[in-house]
Amino acid sequence: MGDDRTLGLALSGGGAFGAAHVGVLQLLAERGVYPGIVTGTSSGALVGAAYAAGFEPAVIEKAALTFRWNAIARWSLVPRLGLLDTHAVTDSVHRIFGTDPLIEHLPRTFGAVATDLRTRQAVTIDSGPLSVALRTTIAIPGLLPHVRHGSARLADGGMVDNVPVSAARDLGASRVIVVRLHAKWENVRMMRTVNRTADLVNDPSVVLIQPEMQGMAQWTMSDVPRLIAEGRRAAAAALDAAALTPQAA
Repeated sequence: MGDDRTLGLALSGGGAFGAAHVGVLQLLAERGVYPGIVTGTSSGALVGAAYAAGFEPAVIEKAALTFRWNAIARWSLVPRLGLLDTHAVTDSVHRIFGTDPLIEHLPRTFGAVATDLRTRQAVTIDSGPLSVALRTTIAIPGLLPHVRHGSARLADGGMVDNVPVSAARDLGASRVIVVRLHAKWENVRMMRTVNRTADLVNDPSVVLIQPEMQGMAQWTMSDVPRLIAEGRRAAAAALDAAALTPQAA
């Protein structure tokens, strides 16, 4: 069965927690559910880009299990722009693809969400070199340098839109599988976050998957196998509750 070009997959950011997305992809493939539109923020964009490029979940899992942070960042030679330099992303993309593919040439529709530092608005990068989009969406201010797009300065999308469901809709999705990474112990910093989650729960066009990361490491890769397993568990529970099948999708 081919991709559903009306079904979106929105993957939120969260550092190493993003490994849970891999388990979600595995479960979706096993259920025969193949979203044709993928959006991601930060680590969600890294996983989403691999899926949009056509890599099988088993390949993405292997990459997650062997991932090291130096694949996307290394110490900066110009520290005033950020402690780390994200040009390692460009090197990784070239190593994996043999080139730096244009987003619009990927097998699935893809968008990486970033923040316009001037307007504080979300921006979806859905064309141009893949490495530029990925460098932009992970650019945490003060740690990783922003990326210029024309006159705009763009950085980590998680500052304004860590759950990129709107981006998926803008790219043509009429229904969206949303993976929101969270932990029960997290402090809710903005009431808007609470309201948005409630909106997603009550939206019949959304299947909300919420892996539970309590007790797992967010900034080291020590818990990747557990995170992948939790992504699978949460996806199975959400799909069963929504009765989502290839026909329903």
